[in-house]
Order: sequence, then structure tokens, then C-alpha cells
Amino acid sequence: MPRDTPIATPDSARREAVTDLHARVAELNARYRHHGATSVLRAALDDPLAGKLALVSSFGAESVVLLHLLAVTDRSTPVLFIDTQMLFAETLVYQQDLSERLGLSDVRVIRASDSELADRDPYGALRFSDTDACCDLRKTVPLNRALAEFGGWITGRKRFQSGTRAAMEFFEAEENTGRIKVNPLAHWAPDDVRAYMDENRLPRHPLVAQGYPSIGCAPCTSKVAPGEDPRSGRWRGQDKTECGIHMVDGRMVRKGETA
Repeated sequence: MPRDTPIATPDSARREAVTDLHARVAELNARYRHHGATSVLRAALDDPLAGKLALVSSFGAESVVLLHLLAVTDRSTPVLFIDTQMLFAETLVYQQDLSERLGLSDVRVIRASDSELADRDPYGALRFSDTDACCDLRKTVPLNRALAEFGGWITGRKRFQSGTRAAMEFFEAEENTGRIKVNPLAHWAPDDVRAYMDENRLPRHPLVAQGYPSIGCAPCTSKVAPGEDPRSGRWRGQDKTECGIHMVDGRMVRKGETA
């Protein structure tokens, strides 16, 4: 080997991978910056720069919009549904009914293993002492395991949902995982969501009519009063706005911080 040939190290290899990831994300955003949600979704599924993708869905209050878009684009795309085993019964029924109605052919229900739960949360009480650890155990760990075979994932996140998402692009780089995150609905407003649901006669999550505009695990989700932020019912009274599966620069975003 020539003396001046650089020797790759784990750190240098990681830096190169991160640089390549950001370059691909920048090119994807440049290519599709002026496209609509359907075009972005279709392009993401077809463009080699995005890699192999799965859609991750909570089957929550607005999930039906992106799931319907996927159904009319490519219903064989893998859909990952995280069952934390603390979800509302209504969410579990809605997930099954909606998957069948839309003809989604590869819905994968993922959850923490029995051994992980026995080791870290044997009594189901972790949520009382450490909600971040509970979310990590029941959401982040199983999701990362399920996403291991994919180069990226599709989400239903939108800019209007919180201040931490205000500058969100269609394509984002996840440095901590090396994956690309695709947000086809990033620029949609609340009226766009409602109009799409009405025009396509899509079924709402049954809890929305009961005052739950944002729906997560039952113990950590409360009703939202008129005029409140739609996500104010998630982890009410806590300094927490994300469950941990959405990270910025490798860390969870807190209230008052910007993405």
C-alpha cells in the first residue's frame, strides 16, 4: 500500500456516511421542492437516492390521509404500526379496519419483546417514573429494529403540528441512524387535511369526535379543550413534545426548542 494512502477509521467512515446522507437529502429536496404530497410520495418510493422505504404510522387522528395516499400509490409498501401495548382499544380496532378497507397488503405490527418488557418494565409502571425511557422501550427500540432493513421511512408529520416542526422539509437526514426520513405532508395545513378526508370520504379515528385531536398511548393522552394546541393533550404537564422516534441531531426535541 502506498505510504500516502489514507487509512479509513470508524470515525472517518461515519463522517463520510453522514456527508453522503446529507448530500442525498439535499438533492432530493432540490428535485422535489415544488412538488405536491402525492408526487413526493411516489418519487420517494421510486427514486434510488431515497433507498428502500417503509411507512411508519400510528393510525392516529390524521394517519388516514397518508395511508390513503400510499394505498393509491403502492399499497404493497410495508407499513409499520407500533403497538406499545398501552394504546387505546379504539386505535387497535381502527388499525385493523382501516388496513382492510384500504387494501394495505404488508402491515407489520411491531412491539417490544417480552424479554425486554420483563427486564425494563416488569410491572408496566415505567411511565410513571420516566416517560422518555418508556417511549424508548415501547416505541424507539422496536421501531429501529424493524427499520434495520430499510434505508428510510415515511412519516405523516406536518409543519403546523408544533413549533419544533416549523422548518421541516420533505426529506430529512437522520444522522444517528443513517436513514432518510420522508415527510410528504410537511407543507399541508389543517384545512388541507380536513378537505382531503372529506373529499375521499375517509373514516376518522373514533376518538377525534370525543376531543382527542392527537392520539398516542392511553395513559399519556388526554382530551384537548377548544382553543388549545392540538398536541397539548400529549404528555400534559410534562416538558415533552415528542415520543423519541423523531429526533433532531440525535436528540429528542423539548418544548421551547427549535428543529
